[in-house]
Amino acid sequence: MYSQIALRIYSAVCEGLITTRNVFWKNFSTEEKINALDIDTEKYEQKLKNADFDIVCCFDKNFPKIPKSVPEKDRPFLFVYRGNLSLLNEIENNIAVIGVKEPDKNIVLREKKIVSKIIENGFSVVSGLADGCDTVAHTESVKNSCKTIAFLPSTLNKIYPPKNFGLSQKIVENGGLVVSEYVVEPKSRGEGISRFVERDRLQAMFSKVVVLIASYRYGEGDSGSRHAMQKAKIYGKQRFMMFDKQKDFGKTIFGLNQDLLNEDVTILTEKSISKLV
Repeated sequence: MYSQIALRIYSAVCEGLITTRNVFWKNFSTEEKINALDIDTEKYEQKLKNADFDIVCCFDKNFPKIPKSVPEKDRPFLFVYRGNLSLLNEIENNIAVIGVKEPDKNIVLREKKIVSKIIENGFSVVSGLADGCDTVAHTESVKNSCKTIAFLPSTLNKIYPPKNFGLSQKIVENGGLVVSEYVVEPKSRGEGISRFVERDRLQAMFSKVVVLIASYRYGEGDSGSRHAMQKAKIYGKQRFMMFDKQKDFGKTIFGLNQDLLNEDVTILTEKSISKLV
């Protein structure tokens, strides 16, 4: 059940009084400032009673603990969610798996082996419910009755992509978590696109390790995974990637992986995967 302060923040976002994280942390970063808002929460309270989700805000005792390495500008202040929120406090038990939206069959098979190794060792898989590698990660977890966390770039009323609505339900039914920062639809295409980037930071924030399966480099195709990898570096998270120098070198779909060879990113092998788990 949500708190009154969470309800006021939720209402303020719905009313357009709080539009971004920057606005919140600059103008509404204390309970006193939130309580001073002239806002009628009654209609939003009724909306929440009819909704199939819950809310939690940064002033609540059960709000997930944010790692100290995360700068204030990146810190979430409100979550809308279905499922087991406490999974976000188990960062040492969470491993993020990210990658392209259109992996080929070989990449999918290789990813499944990695995910299987992760869940065999009792870890929860974190991803973004997107097509491709995200879907593989969540699906493998559900198939093996393991908890998984899906961070959305959309509201919970309008799951994206729509075809993964059923998967989102299975995640929750299996003891997992589906969570978003968003309670209203984006007002522009640009805002909608930025939400995908913002979502990526959360995957790194609430994971011990981030595993890159495959991704294009910037400008050559779907490259959303680079944002999560960049944030993982900033937050001081361990970074791994799937890459075979003999088979994958020079392939466009592994462009980002290839570029990361020059950074502190560990290539997954039979030996290094033991460090991962």
